[in-house]
Amino acid sequence: MALSLPIDPAANELLNRNALALVLGLVLDQQIPMEKAFCSPYLLSQRLGHDLDARELAGFDPDALLEIFARPPALHRFPKAMAARVQELCLALVDRYDGDAVRLWADAADGVELLRRVGELPGFGRQKAQIFVALLGKRYDVRPAGWREAAGGYGEEGAFRSVADVADPESLRRVREFKQAAKAEAKAAKG
Repeated sequence: MALSLPIDPAANELLNRNALALVLGLVLDQQIPMEKAFCSPYLLSQRLGHDLDARELAGFDPDALLEIFARPPALHRFPKAMAARVQELCLALVDRYDGDAVRLWADAADGVELLRRVGELPGFGRQKAQIFVALLGKRYDVRPAGWREAAGGYGEEGAFRSVADVADPESLRRVREFKQAAKAEAKAAKG
């Protein structure tokens, strides 16, 4: 299994072979379309001229990284905030996992530990951490005991709630419908 989004095939390929690209795609997946968020790691690697490396990004000059993020087309709608967030995330990966994003999940004892590890990263609240646990389990066969429970509703089989459930255009449509319905429900609850 692997992630297969309706994006540039080279961007999908990077997400599937570079764990840092996958983590960055999810951290960037807020307030922009999913496709944009998951293409941005590929654009970042293109602008750098090589594959992504957490140590390099952690030590990057913040102003230079901002320039890379802001250059048209910008990598995110909020390039300054997201360049800083990516750098913070990479610093955490270097400090905790020697810069190797795979180590974030490779030896997690169970789903609870995996969720905790992901949730401790900058840019990952509980919901985003649950989505990432579901993504790892559903698309990358990273399935420590209890991963579905740790992922909450995002881990349910047959759910169409997040990027973890996108495998083709039809599943993307169903995820979008779910998100629109959830937004409408939240709006109605506010009254």
